[in-house]
Amino acid sequence: MKQIFYACFFALMAFSLHAQQILPKGFAPGELEAMPIYIQEVTSEVRGDSEPPEAPVRTPAEWEELDGVIITWASFQQILSEIVRHVREETNVYIVCSNANSVMNYLTNAGVDISSNVFFIEDEFDSIWVRDYGPNAGYLNDVGDLVMIDWIYNRARYRDNRVPDVMGEYLDVPVYSTNAAPNDLVNTGGNFMADGLGKGFSSNLVLDENGPQNDFGMSNHSEEAVDQIMNDFMGINEYIKMEALPYDLIHHIDMHMKLLNENTLLVGEYPEGVADGPQIEANIQYVIQNFEAAFGREFKIVRMPMPPSANGNFPDSWNADYRTYTNSLIANNTIIVPTYEEQYDTTALRIWEELMPGYKIVGIDCNDIIPLSGALHCITKEVGTKDPLQISHVPLPDLAPEENDDYLVQAVVRHRSGISAVNLAYKNAEETTFSEVPMVLVDAANDIWQGEIPQSELGSRIEYYIQATAMSGKTIARPLPAPEGYFTFKIGSIPSNVDQLEESQVLGDIFPNPASAITAIPITLDERTHVKLELCDELGRVVDVVHNDIMPSGKEYLFINAANYEAGVYFVNVYSSGKKHAKKLVIL
Repeated sequence: MKQIFYACFFALMAFSLHAQQILPKGFAPGELEAMPIYIQEVTSEVRGDSEPPEAPVRTPAEWEELDGVIITWASFQQILSEIVRHVREETNVYIVCSNANSVMNYLTNAGVDISSNVFFIEDEFDSIWVRDYGPNAGYLNDVGDLVMIDWIYNRARYRDNRVPDVMGEYLDVPVYSTNAAPNDLVNTGGNFMADGLGKGFSSNLVLDENGPQNDFGMSNHSEEAVDQIMNDFMGINEYIKMEALPYDLIHHIDMHMKLLNENTLLVGEYPEGVADGPQIEANIQYVIQNFEAAFGREFKIVRMPMPPSANGNFPDSWNADYRTYTNSLIANNTIIVPTYEEQYDTTALRIWEELMPGYKIVGIDCNDIIPLSGALHCITKEVGTKDPLQISHVPLPDLAPEENDDYLVQAVVRHRSGISAVNLAYKNAEETTFSEVPMVLVDAANDIWQGEIPQSELGSRIEYYIQATAMSGKTIARPLPAPEGYFTFKIGSIPSNVDQLEESQVLGDIFPNPASAITAIPITLDERTHVKLELCDELGRVVDVVHNDIMPSGKEYLFINAANYEAGVYFVNVYSSGKKHAKKLVIL
């Protein structure tokens, strides 16, 4: 049967895909035409278990503990070797390759230590984009046995589509496959993210490729049927889908957004009206107005600038790369982030460091691979731990003055052996050591624990983390790198004069400063209010009105591209609640 498939498949191809060194993230010539034959072959084959698991499944979030990361050793070997260099310090790296000795030699010559945590699996594959076709981790009964979920890959690449079976056999983990009707489903890892509590995100690509009149000859699934398959196989009980972006031709959400915790979305931002900026904003407004994060909390949106190509163009130009900083990998205590040019990277890496304190933030040059519309997230795939200790928690928001009381912290904490103890560690940002209070189980049916951080003075910034110990003795913290990593919130204050306003740090330190490219302007508000931000020259003349609209409470970033202004000394003026805040900015 396989030989018949290949004969038909290659007859449709303009050239041999497998002879190529680099396959694109999108369709290669002839692949779209080959999809019906590929789908027919895949859906007629019995691979793994085509029925959903009998026990409920929980799909973990990307910030949860990993036992490993999968890569396929294809092209872009310099980038792959840097991934191995940094990820192996945190967890195992599983390298699917055609020749293990060749890969070992390359890594050794590159100065990468392969003496531990690096494993080589010699098997067939077609492309580097393992995020899309690799196995999805799931846990039975929330924190039980690790399983792997395999979707049908949306490219006519038979060998890529087999990689989940290869990894399941290698790791001795059962594989459940959506390759047979009525559970046949095409999906891609780059177009999916989950919060670890049953909420999933995708673009409408998942509906287009499985719904009526799809190009692949798939079952004509309704949205309700797609949702049911995702629920049965992955435990996704709320599947949020957004409009596809007009200039991101692969329509994968990891190119412009990333879920950082249960309610925080890192979202790419273009200059106003440019490229996919308007549709991204429409999608985000749709999410925050129609859906709640875990525990009934609001979603928090943090912006990340989307840098232009080396030629200065954005993706609404024909000759522009889709550069992104959200296409990143969280591997336990390390986060690897794509980089391109120092003038843009400086701002992006600092935002990552502020958002994820305690994590090791590593930039890896992705200029070679980004023309194919993919970066680090696209070429890596997580392997969940076989012994999950779950701590799910929505970080506390900045609190208004009237909320200055003891601060309630809730978390879902689970382990298959049961939970021995959960502790809440906290401190004022000015202090050097954490204090601890025990958390108590308040809802045994849902494994909800809670504790209280004692009242603090107005204007204080609190740092905290949660640590849990299972009956088995296993201990884990949230965030994982605690105590170096922590959540933080601020106790609001109402200033009465200009000096106090300055202390409230409505306008944070601008970075980078001096600036020559994308520049971040941090704004921190105690309440939702109107904000006007002006860029003025040394004589006080308004050069540009950067923002003039309502902003939410908490910390947000506004951005300017310093390259659009003449070199010189400027002042950034922020008007909020009838007060003015100013900072000097030097543009080179």
